[in-house]
Amino acid sequence: MRASVVLAALLAASPLPAADLRTHAERSDYRETGRYAEVERLCRDFQIAYPKQVRCFPFGTSPEGRPMWALSANADGVLGPEQARRADLPVVLFQGGIHAGEIDGKDAGFRVLRELLEQPGADSPLHKQVLLFVPVFNVDGHERFAAWNRPNQRGPAEMGWRTTGQNFNLNRDYMKADAPEMQHMLDLVNAWDPLFYVDLHVTDGAQFRHDISVQVEPKFAGDAGLQTVGRQFQDGVLEDLRRGGSLPLPYYPSFIENDNPASGFADGVSTPRFSTGYFLLRNRFGVLVETHSWKTYPQRVDATARSIRAMLTQVAGNAKAWQTQARAADAAAAKLGGQPVVLDYTNSPKARPIDFLGYAYTRTPSAVSGGLMTRYDENTPEVWKLPLFDDIQPKLTVTAPRGGYLIPPMYAARLGPQLARHGIAFTPMNTAQTVAVSEYRAETAAFAKVPFESHQTLTVTGKWQAARSDIPAGTLFVPIAQPKVRLVMALLEPEAPDSYLAWGLFNNHFERKEYMEDYVAEAVARDMLKDPAIKAAFEKRLAEDKAFAESPQQRLDFFAQRHASWDTRYRLYPVRRTDTVIRP
Repeated sequence: MRASVVLAALLAASPLPAADLRTHAERSDYRETGRYAEVERLCRDFQIAYPKQVRCFPFGTSPEGRPMWALSANADGVLGPEQARRADLPVVLFQGGIHAGEIDGKDAGFRVLRELLEQPGADSPLHKQVLLFVPVFNVDGHERFAAWNRPNQRGPAEMGWRTTGQNFNLNRDYMKADAPEMQHMLDLVNAWDPLFYVDLHVTDGAQFRHDISVQVEPKFAGDAGLQTVGRQFQDGVLEDLRRGGSLPLPYYPSFIENDNPASGFADGVSTPRFSTGYFLLRNRFGVLVETHSWKTYPQRVDATARSIRAMLTQVAGNAKAWQTQARAADAAAAKLGGQPVVLDYTNSPKARPIDFLGYAYTRTPSAVSGGLMTRYDENTPEVWKLPLFDDIQPKLTVTAPRGGYLIPPMYAARLGPQLARHGIAFTPMNTAQTVAVSEYRAETAAFAKVPFESHQTLTVTGKWQAARSDIPAGTLFVPIAQPKVRLVMALLEPEAPDSYLAWGLFNNHFERKEYMEDYVAEAVARDMLKDPAIKAAFEKRLAEDKAFAESPQQRLDFFAQRHASWDTRYRLYPVRRTDTVIRP
């Protein structure tokens, strides 16, 4: 059913011009949160109450058949993506309930939207931007409602579940985009191109006094100009939160060693399976808001609401300058061919001491687990002297090809729609061509021993080497000269942490399929040892590698790999690089 028909049916069902726009959470003094039916009702009722300032629309359907609702809001009636582009207004997308047990963002977002609409004025931040609000991203998980879905979270009385109906963790899915919900979200992002994508969560972890953390990228990574904006934005939001009574943090407060406060914290750059690691690759801002699970639900919703207001205020005051910087980043990224691009980051061993507002605690042996167990005393505040590792250094740097990447026809049908969903440009080749390329062959390939998010992941090391190759018609050419070049490389460079290869999409090419029987290999080996060069290499390996010398299989493989029957495509990555700009 078309979106307009769905909305018309809802509007006709029970029009309530004077509807109560408070959430069930507000009406229950934040003891409870509402079910998903409330999202549908409020979405409709906000548009009824403010038809010129709010639009309610579905942007997809969940696997269990639920509509995924969003609201756009602007004081001057700019309510669609094309309108926003024509008006040159930034879009700020606030997303609640990606982990549906962490539902503060839903109730806080509706509250802030209502308060802003009830207080129209020339200084309203809704004049300077479009607020795009997805109250619940994981709608099926939201309806898996129970009291103990978050055992270390104080309220509400019942809440949704962390994962989707298909058991996907959506905040691991931005790159591979397996979940239908994520596919719908990326379509929404492509349509609206939000300058800021704000992901509203509740953290797990220890007991301490800080109530909220706000992280943003680019800050350590991505375009240098956007890193400056990211720091400016974060500083402004944190200062607004402090003035409102919060104790905010600029990093995620998870101990380096689980359950050991003395180990301290590490700031860093998330890999792009997460929202904050993903949007920097698009030259846009990913913001992670985490309220503290041990605060009460009223406290958490209030802190989330104040963070939303602070972010809207920051964008309203800097909209034009920050949009200009994002466009400059797009233009600069399209010129990265032949330049080094950082695709992964790590922390150096360097730390600085910080004062962290915690509670007195003990670490004593547990008769239950047999290990050390931390116990906190919330009646005794303490200042913890801890190390913070926030010196971020490149871990993987790759020189971008000058031309682009070549995806063979056998993968075009699968990866073409995926690339399009990420907003990446590519061109199908109409005719076969012979092209100078680089080919990547893995020297090591390690498969994960257990599945992760339904994939058997793969880690490789190897080298790109020059070759000349016949490229068939139907090959997809993905040019490097485009604004999302960092995203292109993060998906297609084999050693990138969340590449298609790393997620296991090409595992077949790293599995050995053909073998020589041992008695045949023995005969082949004896014949090959007549070659002095092979004999010398074999004896050298025997002398230098004890494991090799003690393994009959490794010794026979030594000869199999040098025989004409060896599979020359084994561990050869099927995606190629080229410094040539390919014409269709």
